[in-house]
Amino acid sequence: MQLYLCEKPSQGKDIGAVLGANQRKQGYLTGAGVIVTWAIGHLLEQAQPETYGEQYGSPWRESVLPIVPTQWKMVVKKDTADQFAVIRGLLKQVDSVVIATDADREGEVIARELLEYCKFTGPVERLWLSALDETSIRQALANKLPGSKTAPLYEAGLARARADWMTGMNLTRLYTLKAREQGYGEVLSIGRVQTPALALVVNRDREIANFVSKPYWQVQATLQKDGISFPASWVPAANYCDEEKRCIHQNVAQAVVQLCQQTGQAVVLDVGTERKKESAPLAFDLGSLQQACSRKWGMGANQVLSIAQSLYETHKATTYPRTDCGYLPTSMQAEIPDVLNAITRTDPIQSAVIASLDTGFVSRIWNDKKITAHHGIIPTKQAFDLSKLSADELKVYQLIHQHYLAQFLPLHELDVTEATFNVGGQLFRTRGKVEVIAGWKALFQREERDDKEKQDDSAEARLPALEKGQPCTVASAELKTLQTKPPSHFTDGTLIAAMKNAAAFVSDPQLKKVLKENAGLGTEATRAGILETLFKRGYLEKKGKFLLSTPIAGELIDALPTALTNPGMTALWEQALDEIAQGKMTLYTFMDRQAQWATHLVDKGKTQAVKFTAPPSPPCPLCSGTMRRRTGKKGGGAFWGCSNYPTCQGIINIDAKSGGKGKRYKGKSAAKNKTTRSE
Repeated sequence: MQLYLCEKPSQGKDIGAVLGANQRKQGYLTGAGVIVTWAIGHLLEQAQPETYGEQYGSPWRESVLPIVPTQWKMVVKKDTADQFAVIRGLLKQVDSVVIATDADREGEVIARELLEYCKFTGPVERLWLSALDETSIRQALANKLPGSKTAPLYEAGLARARADWMTGMNLTRLYTLKAREQGYGEVLSIGRVQTPALALVVNRDREIANFVSKPYWQVQATLQKDGISFPASWVPAANYCDEEKRCIHQNVAQAVVQLCQQTGQAVVLDVGTERKKESAPLAFDLGSLQQACSRKWGMGANQVLSIAQSLYETHKATTYPRTDCGYLPTSMQAEIPDVLNAITRTDPIQSAVIASLDTGFVSRIWNDKKITAHHGIIPTKQAFDLSKLSADELKVYQLIHQHYLAQFLPLHELDVTEATFNVGGQLFRTRGKVEVIAGWKALFQREERDDKEKQDDSAEARLPALEKGQPCTVASAELKTLQTKPPSHFTDGTLIAAMKNAAAFVSDPQLKKVLKENAGLGTEATRAGILETLFKRGYLEKKGKFLLSTPIAGELIDALPTALTNPGMTALWEQALDEIAQGKMTLYTFMDRQAQWATHLVDKGKTQAVKFTAPPSPPCPLCSGTMRRRTGKKGGGAFWGCSNYPTCQGIINIDAKSGGKGKRYKGKSAAKNKTTRSE
């Protein structure tokens, strides 16, 4: 008997239907000689520190740090223990297993950690799915991979989980204890990825807060020739400019305006026209989809991930979303008619556009060398009921299929003319565009109009015929007084982009040298969750579409060593995880280095003086010790609990009307209000 192990019930139902496993049992499906069962995400988790020794239990102690397990332990999650028991029982009955979890690193871990924990030793195959429609499932079933092909992904996933545990447990405990010495009662959560991501926001907010706006000046002349007026901008000499080539001498700019008015004539120094061709944008990877949706509609990163996951799982409308690739393999060119037919049947209004496409046109998206574990997000070969999509799902689906349709339209071609002029010895420049072939941009007309509104006049100037040496009339000249502006606060989209390209924020030349150009923080699958964690920890808050760091976030970043907040260091570890997945580094080598790194950070942190000025917790009503802010079970109200729990059970209920002072409980009364107090 063969067992198919899926990631979640909905996935099991889809695969079971194709396999003919239609008999519903408790926690699994059976039929046609196979069994299909499922996890509910991770059924196992890393054991808590106290599992490795009572010295690591509560209350926390700095003297026992660092915690570096030599034999890692996993435990069954309590809330999904029943489904774990089902899978463990099935694994004792079957001869072989097909891993059918999500086709990524975490999916591999979800399945293989179960096989390892239950000591399954039979043959293992891998079902690698890019979509959950029937056609895609049948295609994947006909091309199952040997288990050894994806086993390195499991090691990379284990490495990631263990490294995150080691960093989080040690550094969170160390700096929380240091903060408690100064009366700060809450846990200071620190993570291998979340902390450098937070540092990006903190540093950006400070850059904005400390920004000093400075004036600069532009001169724009209006020139005329053959009855056509067009703008031209002054190009100031370098000695009048700042490092951004902006004129910072008002008197010089004012003199140029007067010169234009006095001279009244411009002579063409040079003119050239170039035909430029632009390729259609690639299909989306998850990060670029999150960025686009943030920019267009202000959607949060986690919101976009949920929508993309729903389009993939629930509606079978689009392919696997947690991809880092925007390209498509050439083998999928054979599927073009099926995909376009599905789009037409789903959304008949698209039939006119689809009829105009050239399916024989080969865009840059078809590139086998660029394919990673997955290809770009595109529509599936299965029609679906468009009316069942929510308004936001419909927006995202249309954006995804728009990028797919764009691949079968011609390149966008335009003639770009640039001309320079001499006005009384001063250099002026203008630039104009003429669209020759709309091509794929015909699908993006609204966005084009929005872009044009953001561009300056000279960028879209309608120019007359110009030749070198010809005179033009200077109709007018205007002095513009402008102010330098600080960078914008991060949004969900721009922070995701920054996390994807952490190498851009690294200044250390040695570190920059070894980082890949696109080295990032986290993965496509984890970045949205990291942002959510930062909000839950109280480190980030949202103001409109912008993300702002809180005061305690700034103090935490200041307290931590640069090695922990530097995005380049974490990006370097992410590269190492990729090397494990590619079989170029072993799990043991990686973890040995992580243990050394964690030990170094802890040893350094122990001798470090830190300062926290955030409001301290009230003293415990029983022992006068520090207290921690906690939340009651099932979303109950907030309260202060003694940090020496369970030795001391002092508690203060937080009442908004009492300014957070609340009512004090002692002894058994405190126990009645007790919540889960794991550190």
